[in-house]
Amino acid sequence: MPPRAPALADTALTHRSLAAAHARLAAHDDAIIRTQIAVAQIAAPTGEEHERAGWVSRRFRDCGLSAVHTDDVGNVVGRRDGTEDLAPVVICAHLDTVFPRETDLSIRRDGQRLVGPGINDNGRGLAVMLALAGEIDGVRVRSRRPVEFVATTGEEGIGDLRGAKHYFADRGRTAHAMLALDGAGDERIIHRALGSRRFRVSYAGPGGHSWAAFGSANAVHAAAGAAARLAALPLSSSPRTTLSVGRIGGGLSVNSIPDAAWLEIDARSTSAAQLDEIERAIRRIAQAAADEENGRRSMGTRALTVRIDSIGSRPCGETPAEHALVQTAIEATRLVGRQPDLALASTDANVPISQGIPAIAIGAGGRGGDAHTHGEWFDNLQGTVGVARALTIVMAAAQLA
Repeated sequence: MPPRAPALADTALTHRSLAAAHARLAAHDDAIIRTQIAVAQIAAPTGEEHERAGWVSRRFRDCGLSAVHTDDVGNVVGRRDGTEDLAPVVICAHLDTVFPRETDLSIRRDGQRLVGPGINDNGRGLAVMLALAGEIDGVRVRSRRPVEFVATTGEEGIGDLRGAKHYFADRGRTAHAMLALDGAGDERIIHRALGSRRFRVSYAGPGGHSWAAFGSANAVHAAAGAAARLAALPLSSSPRTTLSVGRIGGGLSVNSIPDAAWLEIDARSTSAAQLDEIERAIRRIAQAAADEENGRRSMGTRALTVRIDSIGSRPCGETPAEHALVQTAIEATRLVGRQPDLALASTDANVPISQGIPAIAIGAGGRGGDAHTHGEWFDNLQGTVGVARALTIVMAAAQLA
């Protein structure tokens, strides 16, 4: 994938030119932390992001962004115009968390750490996106290209990158470049998109009493047989491909022949061809398990049926390490005294990468850990370094005016 013309600005020059902006952001470090705590305490389970979205929308307006709106899937979008009518650079940070609405979202201090659900993923990303929206004000800091700020829905789990898919299928389809802010960190540069496909396999049969109806096809036996076959499936090590049965269930009681059973499967790879092959294998194995169980049933009893539903599909791909956007991120990381770490992950950046739009995901400064647990934490250790890095990457891509 060649760099898009015109070439991205010289990163070192951009970084030096932003010295005053970096200093202002550093001076506002306490305010960024307060924002991070505030947003983390607003419930935003995947599919129920509306309250947090409303809060971010108000903050976008407070920053003076134009065309602030909430789109059809709940993304909050705001724009900072550039000096020229060019394709925009897009900054994304996801709104949703993995925690149910009833979760206690209190944030507590443990020494230097802030501890609580979502304080890092993605309270940090959202707080720094808002800080950048305020600093890139079109006066003290302005760019040739417009910059669009997008708080996305459905990034986690079964959200299946819903917000990013919607935005880049429509408004963002001609974006010049994209940067996702996701959690903490100031070294990783995620330029390779880990793809995944997820399936729910459901078996249905007649059921019955475990003694009186013995000989009827057993839906749980079929589901267990499918799980065993899937666990034994040979997988590619290069490109690395994984498959897991993540959940399985069914049955009415211990003394009943189950009339229904199901399993959920997660397959991941950096290769679309491998994912295609795994999907074919899943479909073949699911049917074979039903056929085997039906072959054991008593004559005259009803056969099991099988249904295979796709419950998630995340595209894979990469922005090559040689691409100007990745090289800009590498240089910006070195300019703040950190060692670049090129990485692979599944983020909102998967979507633009799969469409040929240069995209990366980075942390938004500081350190974090235990994501997706109630003990999730964030340590603002030199957090301003990551904020400065993010601003340099964005303004190099958008071309400082």
